[in-house]
Amino acid sequence: MVIDSPLSIVGLGALSALGTHVSSHQVGVMARHVPFQRLSNLLGSGSPHAMRPAAWIENRGLLTHRKWSPATMAALHVAREAIADADWSADELRDAALVVGTSRGNAAGWLGPWPGRRPFRLMAASNTIHSEPAAAISIEFQITGPHHVLASGCAAGLDAIGIAMMLVRCGVAPRALAVAVDLPLVPLLLDNYASSGILSGDLSLDPYRPGTSGFIPAEGAAAMAISAHSGKHVRLEYYGCNSDACDPVGIPKDGGRTPELFRQLVGSGRWPVALCPHATGTAVQATADPAALARVFSESQPSLHLLKPFLGHTIGASGLLESVILACFMRDGCLPPNLSGLYAPSGFEVPDHVLAATGPVCKLSHGMGGHNALLILTPA
Repeated sequence: MVIDSPLSIVGLGALSALGTHVSSHQVGVMARHVPFQRLSNLLGSGSPHAMRPAAWIENRGLLTHRKWSPATMAALHVAREAIADADWSADELRDAALVVGTSRGNAAGWLGPWPGRRPFRLMAASNTIHSEPAAAISIEFQITGPHHVLASGCAAGLDAIGIAMMLVRCGVAPRALAVAVDLPLVPLLLDNYASSGILSGDLSLDPYRPGTSGFIPAEGAAAMAISAHSGKHVRLEYYGCNSDACDPVGIPKDGGRTPELFRQLVGSGRWPVALCPHATGTAVQATADPAALARVFSESQPSLHLLKPFLGHTIGASGLLESVILACFMRDGCLPPNLSGLYAPSGFEVPDHVLAATGPVCKLSHGMGGHNALLILTPA
């Protein structure tokens, strides 16, 4: 059975430096809480990255387990919250589809020891496989439907939602759980980011301000339970993706093929009232994002809602985590405020107060190598 109507978001889960539950993320954004710290507080003053800013999950006990890897533990935490929020029974879980998105997978605890963890040797091979979070979720919650793992870089979380939507819409599964996780604060990974010149040195993030040159790396995980159930739920209306086929690490300065993702909206006549862009803070993103948006929204501009100034860049988890926060606010009929004083690209507004969610809301993600993804959410 093919489902053409929008799907419903029936459950949410979130874990980051802003807290261990979806509600703590909403509270943190409303309080304009910025959780960035110097990495010396996590890695020690002897780390070459000691003075760089980052954001991490404070409760390390949530991530430390003898059997499962740290990334798997984060994924299990958010999956548990989303499943409880959806109130799915054991029978409903059994035939659900599961899609996990990640960029760095199980690198944390594999490329170097995880402080305080004494793992089972029997699990050593499993702990290094990037598909372990999906396997663990299926085992722990007895989900016997199809499960998939995506590694499309920083777009992996948004892609996980999109593939989950496809599986439900084409009748492969009656419901689906999308999960994303990344724990990128690993010395070797930080070395690589630093060598590429894309890490910020500032404890605040203003993604579009002239002169911005780097992102703030952060840990994060999120989950979204999806079904064809109607009713008073925030809806998933559309997912699309394409590729610039241009550069292995950069983005075309004019925004590449990103504007083409909005053609579906143009055809439907349903113009977005708000947009949450990728907005990492790197120099290339600060140029490409406004260029792409200017090509799409030449007349009626949506308000921009930038969430990485609250979260940092949670890499492959970012698209799903930011979508979860948007959906949480939209449940209450509103849109998240921005931090005060953020620079707005020409022609756009970056409001520092809550707005009403009166129409479609877009979430954009971009993956290194030129992969672009768009998700459209609509209020109940």
